[in-house]
Amino acid sequence: MAVSIDDVKYIANLAKLSFNEGELEDLTSEMNQILFYMRTLNEIDTTDVEPLSHPVEGPTRFRDDETKGSVTTEEALKNAPSSNEEFFKVPKVIG
Repeated sequence: MAVSIDDVKYIANLAKLSFNEGELEDLTSEMNQILFYMRTLNEIDTTDVEPLSHPVEGPTRFRDDETKGSVTTEEALKNAPSSNEEFFKVPKVIG
């Protein structure tokens, strides 16, 4: 199945994109190259290849969840340029 310029125009219209004729020709060529590559991949015999759930095998890199102490309000506010006793003061950004 090959992609035509009309197919590219239709896809561009769906994506609300506009291209000149040169760009449409380039995109048509690129899409056809992608489809050719996919056809090549489909020809590879993968009957004895076991599916992967993850591309790299080995232990996960996540650390264990550990409960730790929290920062107190005083510690959090001590370096703030402007604050009251409980909150950071910031400039108003919503009108």
